[in-house]
Amino acid sequence: MRPESLEFFKAIVNVPSPSGYEERAAEIYRNYTRPFADDVRTDVHGNVAAILNPQAEMRIMLAGHMDEIGFIVHYISDEGLLYFSGIGGHDSVIPIGQRVWVHGKEKIPGIIGRKAIHLLKDDERKRKPDLEDLWIDIGATSRAQVEEVMEIGDVVTFQYEFEMLMNDRATARGFDNKMGSFIVAEALRLLKEDGGLDPGVGVYATATVQEEIGLRGARTSAYWINAQSGLAVDVNHAIDYPSVSKTKHGALDVGKGPSVMRGANANPNVVKMIRAGAAAEEIPYQIDVAPGGTGTDGNAMQLNRAGMAVGIVGVALRYMHTPCELLSLTDVENCARLMAAYCRQVKPETDFTPRLP
Repeated sequence: MRPESLEFFKAIVNVPSPSGYEERAAEIYRNYTRPFADDVRTDVHGNVAAILNPQAEMRIMLAGHMDEIGFIVHYISDEGLLYFSGIGGHDSVIPIGQRVWVHGKEKIPGIIGRKAIHLLKDDERKRKPDLEDLWIDIGATSRAQVEEVMEIGDVVTFQYEFEMLMNDRATARGFDNKMGSFIVAEALRLLKEDGGLDPGVGVYATATVQEEIGLRGARTSAYWINAQSGLAVDVNHAIDYPSVSKTKHGALDVGKGPSVMRGANANPNVVKMIRAGAAAEEIPYQIDVAPGGTGTDGNAMQLNRAGMAVGIVGVALRYMHTPCELLSLTDVENCARLMAAYCRQVKPETDFTPRLP
């Protein structure tokens, strides 16, 4: 990965952006895309679209959401402890004992506490804790002391950042799916710098908001962009480690290329064109299968207005919705190449209507 791209990837992954609080990630996205986009627009919901050929009537929307899971403080006790709710889907066993950042008037370090195991009753030891059984301790001794540095409604993220592992693997919190915002930005850069995009085709590389709480940003941005076609990119569950079944979930491996989804949420002509672009540019990929709608931005995009011809691509990820998600940087780069390759396949006269051969 070129150094400038890697620095952007690290920056957007490391910045805090729980759903509804994406402003910091949006600013990083705008600053990176401005030099090569013809226009950059931010809507009232917070979605950011970097655009090539904004005057074109044929429009492609590329969507990768920039929100991450996190927590939000809803109560401060008299003792100075913070009680919180989850933003997005959490496995409640993971937060126990973790270090966090509370994003208040300043960035405040804290730890997530629970009763020590020695003090748990037998039935408590046997059951999974609820988030309401946990609290955040920032070292304060009173509510007044806490309120000097933060207030109700401030958000919280784990103290984990981007780190390289062996080979081309990396780990971070928030790959799901700030990775996707990185990929759509890189796809736009490749189209600008390497060419091949028909001047009659506009591309809207959109970093969407609030996906983790209901695909909300994709729904509103798809409405105003009003594209004929679109690609959503998100993480996929890697099925290449112990205890997960290929016969139940299908095969999807880290490092073997981005995924191309087949199923009802993907327009068959779009899928053919993605695969044609991959073949033309020698990009490896894997097939992912979803029988119905997906929990991705692609679902909201497909159902926009009178319908959008949608494709869904992705990157295999281990340990989703934990602070130590893992992926392959090569898969990420190839996914950006794949999205750009699809855009090069689209012409102003392209008809996406499904028909028999």
